[in-house]
Amino acid sequence: MHILVVHGPNLNLLGTRDPAVYGTTTLAEIDAELARRAAARGATVTCVQSNLEGEIIDAIQRARGTADAIVINPGGYTHTSVAIRDAIEAVALPAIEVHLSNIHAREPFRHTSITAARCVGQICGFGPQSYYLGLDAALTIVEGQPR
Repeated sequence: MHILVVHGPNLNLLGTRDPAVYGTTTLAEIDAELARRAAARGATVTCVQSNLEGEIIDAIQRARGTADAIVINPGGYTHTSVAIRDAIEAVALPAIEVHLSNIHAREPFRHTSITAARCVGQICGFGPQSYYLGLDAALTIVEGQPR
């Protein structure tokens, strides 16, 4: 099993960007833990981060035929990107949307996710654990699919 993990804009700044909201764990630490947890379940992960919408779309499109599922934190594009939503829909892979903070408890413009409607589910508000729960959900979904 192979899972694509997509980190959206500004997530490369984790560990130093607004620690009161996003915590002090770095993106490299999250990626390492995702790889460790995937390996423990006999799976692999590829983690990509981009601040550019088109690069995120390209990564999602490349997942077709190479990944079994996607875990995605679209960052600020969560609330604005019809194109990322369409890419998730087009590849027809199970996708789990994750967020470090609880987007529903933040500014009103963050309450609506354009991308979540094309995902199996959304996990938010648990810091880095949101990613780990998302990985677990993705692996469980893939394991349950007929081969």
